[in-house]
Amino acid sequence: MKSRILIAAAVLVMGLTACDKKFQELEQNPNSPESVPASLALNGVENSIFIEPWGIEHRWNQFACCNYNYYGNQEYNFGGATLYYTTLKNVIKMEEEAKKSGGKDVNPYTALGKFFRGYLFYEMTMSVGDLPMTEALQGNTNLTPKYNTQKEIFVQVLKWLDEANTQMAQLITASDNSLLGDFYFNNDLKKWQKAVNSFRLRVLVSLSKKDADATLNIKADFAKILSNKTNYPIFESMDDNWQYVYINPFNKYPTSPDNFGFDATRYNMSSTYLGILTANKDPRTFVVADPAGSKLKAGLAPSDHAAYVGASPAEDLADMSSKAGTDNGAGYAPGQYSFYGRKRYYSTYTAENTLIVGYPEMCFNIAEAINRGWVAGDAESWYKKGIQASIGFYGIKEGANTFYYLKPGGKVSEGGDYYSFAVSFIFNDYYNQSSVKYAGNTATGLNQILTQKYVAFFQNSGMQAYYQYRRTGVPAFAQNGPGTGNSGKIPRRFQYPGTERTTNGTNLASALSSQFGGSDDINKELWVNQ
Repeated sequence: MKSRILIAAAVLVMGLTACDKKFQELEQNPNSPESVPASLALNGVENSIFIEPWGIEHRWNQFACCNYNYYGNQEYNFGGATLYYTTLKNVIKMEEEAKKSGGKDVNPYTALGKFFRGYLFYEMTMSVGDLPMTEALQGNTNLTPKYNTQKEIFVQVLKWLDEANTQMAQLITASDNSLLGDFYFNNDLKKWQKAVNSFRLRVLVSLSKKDADATLNIKADFAKILSNKTNYPIFESMDDNWQYVYINPFNKYPTSPDNFGFDATRYNMSSTYLGILTANKDPRTFVVADPAGSKLKAGLAPSDHAAYVGASPAEDLADMSSKAGTDNGAGYAPGQYSFYGRKRYYSTYTAENTLIVGYPEMCFNIAEAINRGWVAGDAESWYKKGIQASIGFYGIKEGANTFYYLKPGGKVSEGGDYYSFAVSFIFNDYYNQSSVKYAGNTATGLNQILTQKYVAFFQNSGMQAYYQYRRTGVPAFAQNGPGTGNSGKIPRRFQYPGTERTTNGTNLASALSSQFGGSDDINKELWVNQ
């Protein structure tokens, strides 16, 4: 009898084990992979970290305006910032998968992981201020991470960038070519290393108000990079840009023939940006904007900079809408403002690459550092390189150029049905204008560098144009009107996402108290700009 009981018990245990095993098998979802190649995780991370042009961010940069309230407006009613913790979790997953597949402790994915941490935490802290960092990304072991100060975050960002550069140098020396899945630089760590150090210059310039801080050591760090390009390679030309490339039909440029009929007249140029171009008789005017219809009717030639007019982002939206006009088939009526350069931006699916960190910006950052006395060098040379690179980005060359604008009543689907005009432009004629020619290492010269950097940021580099305005006041942004909202003020920061209040409220309250007197106020100043 006892033996029967034992046998029955054994059968029962086996049955339970079998049921448990069967349950575990059924619990697994074959359509949801538990493991992915590091290259696939990298691909997802790379897709998450750039901001498309022509969106609300670039209206906040005051490059363009939306004149149709159904599609948007220019209001700076900043809500919760976009934080990249999910992307950072994928960075960690990428590193883990690289190790699982036999990667060494230092491999291309760990090097890129260091860089992505630095890049993403920089973007996040520039939006809101203090953030969970040291205790963040620990999964279920810590669901309420404490906040690090913005200074601590910047110190760590610079450390990560230095480590990324060191690891990439080691891998290049060891001829480690195991990187896969990178669509930005086609798995070339040498190009990534240049991007790391060029981005590092951006971070250092962002800290210009803290250049006396001994902990940050900004001046020495900047000088170290510029004086040793063997160990710290940086961009050498436009060929080195970290950029997003549009390839039809896989990833179309945001403005294209597909949406021409919907929004080509719903947006117009901003006076903040276009006003700089026209005041300096800048040839980029003819590429990025159409002449205003009313100016053509008044007899101005499309090669006349006075024919190009932007709207103030602070203008009441209803007024802007009535002044912008529409294309009624017989011309622009009333057409007081310039629309986008619709030949460039609506006749192709791949209008231009979107720079994430570009060579022109790097040139201006170096010129700014020299102007501020951080490093020795020829600021004018770097300033001119930045201008030349930005102008060349639009296909403008020395001598005669032919620019195009859309024929009134024409359609992009008509192919070549455009009026065309030729305008002769000699590069030195542009540079030798008193408003453009470098005024030396003075406040005026610094203003010129910052102005040209702003122009070069047009529809690229995310929120950098706004960040520069916030740091320096250059150029002067339009405000004090109903169009920009926020009682006519340009805000100084984004709010924290609502999820922080519900999931990490105690630590958030402490961070708000130490930074902004307890208020999550968009008009409060971040530490970095104090």
